[in-house]
Amino acid sequence: MEVLNHFFSELGNLLWGWPMIILLLGTHLYLTVILRFPQRYIFKAMRLSIKRDKEATGDVSQFASLATALAATIGTGNIIGVATAIALGGPGAVLWCWLTGVFGISTKYAEGLLAIKYRRKKANGKMIGGPMFALEYGLGWKWLAVLFAFFTACASFGIGNTVQANAIATLTKETYQISPYITGIVISLLIGSVILGGIKSIARVCSMLVPFMAFFYVAGCIYIIGINAVYVLPAIKLICVSAFSPHAAGGGFIGTTVMMAARYGIARGLFSNESGLGSAPIVAAAAQTRNPVRQALVSSSGTFWDTVVICAMTGIVIVSSVLAYPDITFDNGAVLTKAAFSKIPVIGTPLLTFGLLIFAFTTILGWCYYGERAVEYLKGRKWVFAYRVVFITAVFLGSIMNLSIVWDIADCMNALMAIPNLISLLALSGIIVHETRKYLWRGRLEKSEENDIIGVGE
Repeated sequence: MEVLNHFFSELGNLLWGWPMIILLLGTHLYLTVILRFPQRYIFKAMRLSIKRDKEATGDVSQFASLATALAATIGTGNIIGVATAIALGGPGAVLWCWLTGVFGISTKYAEGLLAIKYRRKKANGKMIGGPMFALEYGLGWKWLAVLFAFFTACASFGIGNTVQANAIATLTKETYQISPYITGIVISLLIGSVILGGIKSIARVCSMLVPFMAFFYVAGCIYIIGINAVYVLPAIKLICVSAFSPHAAGGGFIGTTVMMAARYGIARGLFSNESGLGSAPIVAAAAQTRNPVRQALVSSSGTFWDTVVICAMTGIVIVSSVLAYPDITFDNGAVLTKAAFSKIPVIGTPLLTFGLLIFAFTTILGWCYYGERAVEYLKGRKWVFAYRVVFITAVFLGSIMNLSIVWDIADCMNALMAIPNLISLLALSGIIVHETRKYLWRGRLEKSEENDIIGVGE
């Protein structure tokens, strides 16, 4: 185990070095520029996300598609991941995480566009798509598409399964003294009952749970920010200064370097919003939308809610709480966030616990769908059931195992997924601009896509 810890830690440091940071942020910035700052359409994107498009082709509504994507992204990355980034990279990591979200809106927009542009209709009438289809049909790079699908299937057991299950089991044990074995069995049964219904069942559950829990979590953050009001501006200043200062942050924080702040902030930002990762386009391809740009806008709003709002609020809550309460220490990410929420009288800890339970549960659902589509691309539909069985088993194992290296493994899988996806976005940037000009810049968002959707065999 010690050898594995060292291996994945070193691999994570290698994959998340300056080359990856430059590639990821460079792609965010490049797409922001050539797409003329698509962040300015965020309110239009929000309106489209709740508007049902009856004339569109697809399996689920745009809102259900967005809710499923948010379900897979709003989880431990927002709650524990941000705290972990602060603990390891200092308060400056919050700014890097936030910037990854702001500029990542452009990347998420581009991913959603390509997902619709290159999606295919299966023999049973269902839609399937994602970066592997953009790589194969848009660029003709089948080998890279296979690599992406393989890394996605592997990542689904880390970022979207064992990480989340372990977080649920750990919290229920610490808070309610429930055995991880019991928690693991219950979660596995619940996950199995939902995923057997396919994308419509997953989307229906996510559409109900995600908005409900997000509202209460944000309300809790606002309350803490309110009681920490005196420390909010100093916290924001400390976050901004620490992001570019190699000196010790002070105020109870550990001293870090700019590279550490950027490394952990960007890694956790990607873990949280998944812009550039290539996961969200897989479910975006199932959306009912009349043209690629409409879904691209809806997809981009997911990054806004996930990182620009929720992660930023979590970061301010934690940093202001550390400044306000000297008793809050850096034992680990989960304890740090729990300590901040414990300042809410009576309901603070239950709110955080329940929120993490719901977020982690829905994240498992969303990532199961991503993994299914990756396995289907690699091996065909007949292997999906076997994948579900292994996935549910992994949920139970993640609940009872000691996963000290799981964050490093998740970071590695994220990077290995992101590389081929970012390559496809850059290589197909001309198509992205063309479609944006055709439908958005020329005011033709209500226009249906002119080309018929091509079918693909089982």
